[in-house]
Amino acid sequence: MSAPLEVRDLVVRYGSTTAVQGIDLDLARGEVLALLGPNGAGKSSTIEVCTGFRAPDGGSVSVLGHAPGDEAVRPRVGVMPQGGGAYPAVKTGEMLHLVEACAAHPIDANYLIDVLGLRPRAGTPYKRLSGGEQQRLALACAVVGRPELVFLDEPTAGLDPQARHLVWDLIRALRRDGVGVLLTTHLMDEAEQLADDVVIIDRGRVVAHGTPAQLTAGDQTELRFRARPGMDTAGLDARLPTGYATSETGPGRYRVQGRIDPGALAAITSWCADQGVLADDVQVVRRSLEDVFLDLTGRELRS
Repeated sequence: MSAPLEVRDLVVRYGSTTAVQGIDLDLARGEVLALLGPNGAGKSSTIEVCTGFRAPDGGSVSVLGHAPGDEAVRPRVGVMPQGGGAYPAVKTGEMLHLVEACAAHPIDANYLIDVLGLRPRAGTPYKRLSGGEQQRLALACAVVGRPELVFLDEPTAGLDPQARHLVWDLIRALRRDGVGVLLTTHLMDEAEQLADDVVIIDRGRVVAHGTPAQLTAGDQTELRFRARPGMDTAGLDARLPTGYATSETGPGRYRVQGRIDPGALAAITSWCADQGVLADDVQVVRRSLEDVFLDLTGRELRS
């Protein structure tokens, strides 16, 4: 059986702008691949090519052993784009039953309506649904045909915590059923919870690839504590070995980045004592996927 998705040296251009610059992706059956990146990094352009909505300007894409958009592939692929995709006046139940009728071996649409909490809104026109309800309907339309491969572009955007966890459960069920899932999200904890594999892209290039555990592994940790605002952090850096960096992230909130071992902890508390303060709410924190993401892509705002 062909792999759900293989992307090699993908290039996408918009006039003189190259949005995707030589990306490689591999997605196996029963695996969730999280494609992460800032706004404008090339995520949506990559998905548009993989789903057959845009032709690549370079490289190759194989979807279940076929070209994207091939007639043989379309019934086997589910797509949840950003911004929904239903007709404005169609009712929730009507839309899902319409998609169900187009599938050879669909999941029962009524089951999905219930599972995704849409039963009270089954008779409501799409345009009158809340943003979260529209998201859940779009997800239902993407999976009702029992796809072998699903593209989910920010599936939990705008959802409340209850709906978000419900969607997570559905994605885990797809993985258990052997479905390949390509997921984009701006929620790093979502990627950590769901993804078997993570690819981080920035300005159209892959800047990191691995499992969440691999990307966050290592000795890099940080210590956070509270104390009097405005203390001289340079003095603490001078007392610590080379490779540590201290910053005041907010009034009275301090962060020491580096390998926090007993010696470093003793130096930090001793320095606080010399300032006549007691470090409060001391926490040793390992790097999260969000830390890795920000280190690789920067902290400036993207349009």
